[in-house]
Amino acid sequence: MKFLDLAKVYIRSGGGGAGCVSFRREKYIEFGGPDGGDGGKGGSVFVEAVEGLNTLIDFRYQQHFFAKTGQHGMGSQCTGKDGDDIILKVPVGTEIIDEDEETILADLTEVGQKILLAKGGNGGWGNLRFKSSTNRSPQRANPGQEGVERTIWLRLKLIADAGLLGLPNAGKSTFLSTVSNARPKIADYPFTTLVPNLGVVGIDNKEFVMADIPGLIEGASEGRGLGDQFLGHVERCSVLLHLVDGTSETVAEDWQTIVTELEAYSEKLFTKPRITVLNKIDALDEETLEERLAELQAVAGPVQVMSSVAQQGVKDVLRELWSNIHPDITDAEDAGPWTP
Repeated sequence: MKFLDLAKVYIRSGGGGAGCVSFRREKYIEFGGPDGGDGGKGGSVFVEAVEGLNTLIDFRYQQHFFAKTGQHGMGSQCTGKDGDDIILKVPVGTEIIDEDEETILADLTEVGQKILLAKGGNGGWGNLRFKSSTNRSPQRANPGQEGVERTIWLRLKLIADAGLLGLPNAGKSTFLSTVSNARPKIADYPFTTLVPNLGVVGIDNKEFVMADIPGLIEGASEGRGLGDQFLGHVERCSVLLHLVDGTSETVAEDWQTIVTELEAYSEKLFTKPRITVLNKIDALDEETLEERLAELQAVAGPVQVMSSVAQQGVKDVLRELWSNIHPDITDAEDAGPWTP
């Protein structure tokens, strides 16, 4: 299944049916009076977050959604049938954005959340509604209310507890495949990861969800490489894991590149808790490791070391992530009730 995280959709609610002008005409009944029924209501357009979806690819093949118009009223006081509603089913984590691409109308973060996007028009009154003591045979009826037509954007932001950041080939996909059952594409060339990946990570009988996004490069905020379009998928994360390639000769510059792009993208993302890790230490000798670790610590502060391939330091990193995701849970609470 292809991954799509942004879609433009055109919606229109149904208009209400027109009221009817009708009079009762039966044998032996004179002056039967008006009996025109009301028009039916137009269908509305809703959006609902459902389970089992992780992409907006369905909206690439269908962008127009028009609800049904209400049926017109009829004689014998018959009200027209209401138009059928339309429900757009989207993945959890989808934002509904107005046509200006800035105003957020709704953020669906839970399964079952349902939002009204366009309300159907009310049906018009039939001439029976206008009958009064001074107007015994009204000749008028109301037209139905028109529906609402609008353009919206659907933007998917994956819901994860931790997010992976780093330059291309920093080892993000390898780390995710090591600590979870996710199987992202792994190769020895840049931009192997083209779409975000999710994996469920387990450590000490605890689980959390981790998101891996395509690597960033210098100038990503200006559109270079794959740009910063995928950074939205780590906005919901409680903590970010910044991997720095230990085999690079410019670890400090590599770290600064990612931090600069985060700041250019969003102040909220820039101030989010980050854990910096020097990766691929299995490919370094002790002297080189100490030099590059000191160089990175000089700009990034505390730094952990890890090798996903050799399984060195992986558990310590995962425990650090868990403590940032659930800072209110202590080790005593994790251990459960005391038993003799």
